[in-house]
Amino acid sequence: MRPSKTDLARTTLQAHGGTLGMRERRALILCDGQRGLDELVQLLGQDAPLLIQRLVRDGYLAASSSATATAASPATSTAPIGPRRSRVAARIYLSGMLELHRDAEARHHRDRLQSRRDDDAMLEVLADALRFLEGRVATTLAQRIRERLLEALPLEDVPLLQARVAPEGDALALR
Repeated sequence: MRPSKTDLARTTLQAHGGTLGMRERRALILCDGQRGLDELVQLLGQDAPLLIQRLVRDGYLAASSSATATAASPATSTAPIGPRRSRVAARIYLSGMLELHRDAEARHHRDRLQSRRDDDAMLEVLADALRFLEGRVATTLAQRIRERLLEALPLEDVPLLQARVAPEGDALALR
């Protein structure tokens, strides 16, 4: 199954609001007709088949009837159980957080995130975006953003990002 967006999904994504949560919006962005269900499970997590099925049912995604039956059974997925970690997931998460701030500087950081493809530049841009957000939001929200970013980022990237975000010896460094 390779779900793709419907006109309703495109309109909803362009509106930057509406009834869909961040997770549903992320799923719509990733469902481009090119990614299969296995890849979507890797990017969105074990419950991706149910999420995709619901978005198909609600008219946001188009899929064939045999694909819908496959989406209804998440137990058939071979993806490992546990948190999914990828730079793509980290980039999508921070892009969503930046999208909530509707000013030129936030847009600049989001554009930088979306245009980076090489690993070193991606980590540097993630660090810049995180520093920007931490300077704009309350301390408790900044901590939640940091925690969610660490949940999304591959384990081997955590110390690399930590070195870029906090100066040496900083007690508030990423954990």
